Amino acid sequence: MQSVCRAVTIIPQTRLTFSSENEKLHTVAAKSAGGWLFKEEPDHYSYADLERDGATRWDGVSNNLARKNLRLLKPGDRVLFYHTGMEKAVVGEMRVVSGPEADAESDDAKALVVTVEPVRRWQHPVSLQRIKADPVFAGWDLIRLPRLSVLAVSAEQWRRLEELGEPV
Repeated sequence: MQSVCRAVTIIPQTRLTFSSENEKLHTVAAKSAGGWLFKEEPDHYSYADLERDGATRWDGVSNNLARKNLRLLKPGDRVLFYHTGMEKAVVGEMRVVSGPEADAESDDAKALVVTVEPVRRWQHPVSLQRIKADPVFAGWDLIRLPRLSVLAVSAEQWRRLEELGEPV
C-alpha cells in the first residue's frame, strides 16, 4: 500500500446478482452493518504506518467476496484495522475518505481501491482469542472465514469490540 492518493476512475454502480440465497443474505447484512473490518499484516502496513502517513490507498484486495464487500463502502464509513500474523487483533479505527474506485495502478481490471484515514488507535487491542470467546461474535465472518480481508461488522459487534478495546 502507498500513502499517495492518485486520481482514478470511479466505477459506475452496477446491479448485484446473487448466485445463492446465502450470498444475498451476506450482502444485505453488509449493507446494514455498523461498519467494516480490514485486515493487514503489520509487517506490510501497520496502523502506526497509517497514523504516520495520515491516509493511504487500500489496495491489493484479490478475493472476490472481499471485493464485493469493498464495492459496498462509501465515504464516511467506519472501518476497524485488524493486524494479522502474530498479533491477530483489532488495533484501531479508520474512516473511508474516498472510493471505491478502479485501481488504475493494477493490471487487474477488477481491482478496487479505497482511501482511508486514521481515526484513533485503540487503547487496548482486542485479540482474536478474546473475540472467539465472546458469544456476540459467534458466526461472524472474522471467525467463520479467516482468510477474508474485508468484512462487515454489525452495530452490536462494533459496540462490543469498543467495550473490549476501551475498558474503563
